[in-house]
Amino acid sequence: MHASVFPRLHVITDSLDVVRGAAQPGVAVQIRVKTTDAQAWALTVAAVRLCREAGALCLVNDRVGVALAAGADGVHVGADDLPVEAVRRVLGPDAVVGATCRTPEAARTAVAAGASYLGVGPAFPTSTKDGLPPPLGPEGVAAVAAAVPGTPVVAIGGITAERLPLPGVHGVAAVSAFVADPKGAVAQFLAVLS
Repeated sequence: MHASVFPRLHVITDSLDVVRGAAQPGVAVQIRVKTTDAQAWALTVAAVRLCREAGALCLVNDRVGVALAAGADGVHVGADDLPVEAVRRVLGPDAVVGATCRTPEAARTAVAAGASYLGVGPAFPTSTKDGLPPPLGPEGVAAVAAAVPGTPVVAIGGITAERLPLPGVHGVAAVSAFVADPKGAVAQFLAVLS
């Protein structure tokens, strides 16, 4: 997917209510479920249907098998998940494959292995996920983005509309910003990103 059409806003959720409110063109919904594969699959099947109807991209966090079985557009993998080249081999050349990176070297390696886009962070302090390394800050995220020109870089971690825009990044991903009012939050983020 060419960088110019790749979604600038990634909404990470395990809620179909959030998917319903957030799914629209210009948005990628990333399903992140911490329970069983069966529950992740059931949620993803429903999310894929909602995203297709709304013109949004539907990705799955970590679980390549769930993404494949549910017919999602792709997957996002972190350092402890399957390597990018293995994911690419399983999902094929047309799937969206995102990879988490924190350094320019890791970014170049992931893109060489077949990553479609990179999730870079945490950009700011966040309490959404435990055990994260220290925040990179806007400069650190921009340095990673500069290492992979032409590849969309999505900043994640402590992202709020008030902290945007961020230099050098294609887009942003957020979790908690969309819980209370997904539709309103998406509109606010897209307005700042456009």
